[in-house]
Amino acid sequence: MDMEKSYIKSLRKQFEYYKFLGDKTINQVKDSDLFHTFFPEGNSIAIIVNHMAGNMKSRWTDFLTTDGEKEWRNRDREFDDVIQSREELLKQWEEGWNCLFLAINSVNEDNFSTTIYIRNQAHTLPEAFNRQMMHYAYHVGQIVLIGKIRLAENWESLSISKGQSQTFNQNKMAKGKHGGHFTDDIK
Repeated sequence: MDMEKSYIKSLRKQFEYYKFLGDKTINQVKDSDLFHTFFPEGNSIAIIVNHMAGNMKSRWTDFLTTDGEKEWRNRDREFDDVIQSREELLKQWEEGWNCLFLAINSVNEDNFSTTIYIRNQAHTLPEAFNRQMMHYAYHVGQIVLIGKIRLAENWESLSISKGQSQTFNQNKMAKGKHGGHFTDDIK
């Protein structure tokens, strides 16, 4: 497998992992937790999802031929309480991720060298994807933290539960080396 294909495969797995963390958090919190802010200028899970979806749609729609900051994007509005239900939140969440995954799926050896622009700043394709991966990981971390705080002792771990590292590692090592995805062993 050449380096470009390997990079795209790895990229997809990483983005799938961050989506997985967000999905698992959103699924376990109550509806009211989706809209809770800890202070007036804070962001709720719903606001973060709205921002991420807006960013994803702007960055990955026609990303090979147009700037990632689309004229139709209203970034400031992304931080308003516009999402009013779990259903709306899930719709935005899925639309954003679908736009990203369609973009990843469209990358091939013919367009891998295309220069990507975000706010008129040139990026190689890996630079553009890596930039956005870090941005999305940052916001998924916020979503997870809000969920964890809201659920407290009712939180279901998304990875290795406290005090279970040794058992987890023993089970992993007993399986031997394999090429599976690192989320295969997580709930």
